[in-house]
Amino acid sequence: MKMKISRRRFLGVGGLTFSVAMILPHVAFAARNALRSMRTGVQPGNKTRLVIETSARPSYSLSYPENQLVVDIANMSADASVKPTLASGTLVSAITQTQSGDHLKIIATLRKPISQLQKSQIMLLEPNGDNDYRLVLDFSAGAAQKIADSVAAGANMPKAAATKHVIVIDAGHGGKDPGCIGKNGTREKDIVLSVAKKLRSKLDAAGFKTFMTRSDDTYLKLARRAEIAEQKKGDLFISLHANANPSRAVKGFSIYTLSEKASDEEAKKLAESENAADKIGVDGFTEFERDIRAALSSLQQHAVAEMSEEYANGCARAFRSNKIEAQAGPSVRHAPFAVLRSTVPGALIELGHLSNASEEKLLKSGAHQDKLVAAIVRSVKNYNFDV
Repeated sequence: MKMKISRRRFLGVGGLTFSVAMILPHVAFAARNALRSMRTGVQPGNKTRLVIETSARPSYSLSYPENQLVVDIANMSADASVKPTLASGTLVSAITQTQSGDHLKIIATLRKPISQLQKSQIMLLEPNGDNDYRLVLDFSAGAAQKIADSVAAGANMPKAAATKHVIVIDAGHGGKDPGCIGKNGTREKDIVLSVAKKLRSKLDAAGFKTFMTRSDDTYLKLARRAEIAEQKKGDLFISLHANANPSRAVKGFSIYTLSEKASDEEAKKLAESENAADKIGVDGFTEFERDIRAALSSLQQHAVAEMSEEYANGCARAFRSNKIEAQAGPSVRHAPFAVLRSTVPGALIELGHLSNASEEKLLKSGAHQDKLVAAIVRSVKNYNFDV
């Protein structure tokens, strides 16, 4: 199976305090960054992934001495208690720390030389429920030379068909589980199925290979939905839902990724509500398949989480670019959703609130559904499947 493994406060000061601030070095007022963890893993295509986790957003630069990758992070001290976790089969043989003034240099010793990393090979992920900021670097041996050689050798050869990335679309709820129901009787299961069908059509037309966990009014347990994503060897899993809130004034989209610790109380309650869908079955609640859980090593879980978060942040940007209203608070949140427990990166998208009368009307509208689909298609097209 293929393993796929994105605040500053302005302190107003005046009087004597302002004069002192002008005299003292600016860095004296900056919160010092701290190193949390360092780890490596293997990505598809025999790529190495280096992840450096920090307490605050890192200000960094990269350099490439012979057989080394050096990450220079400003405003940070070496921390001998932070030991690297190195996976087997990567280009990194060792990771060391060196202090240089106010900068920490993290030196990855490489088994083979690499070329300079491009923007597409670098991700800076925001904190989620289990992690702080993460600088993610993906690279392979002699990438530049290999590309040059392949271009020269294949100049007169016909182009091979591009690989179709597999998108698994999950329309939430279904059958005896209607999901939430709006004041005017609109059922979540109907809205998300309508959007899912439109999304599949648009993604197919855009050159992706798509599968749906359900294409009709069928009830599926959460483990089965995740299992379908595994069986289809999905590159991305998108679970569609519509939200409800005790306050009918609350509206807007929100996007969730998997985390054992919820990012906030609302995310926790939503996960509990969505996970409770399995209790509707006559057989009672079914725990998520143990073999899938066991297949995920700690490093793989981190990799899936990082890829999922990258997609979720890009999806939120696409929604905002399409002028779709976001729920108040962070657009991307994290909670232990059972449907997202798999080796396939993915996100759960709450398209809006059926509990809000105006948004219930919008969600029923074909034009608004098309707007939602366009945003999701944009997010999939912008997602970097190759890292």
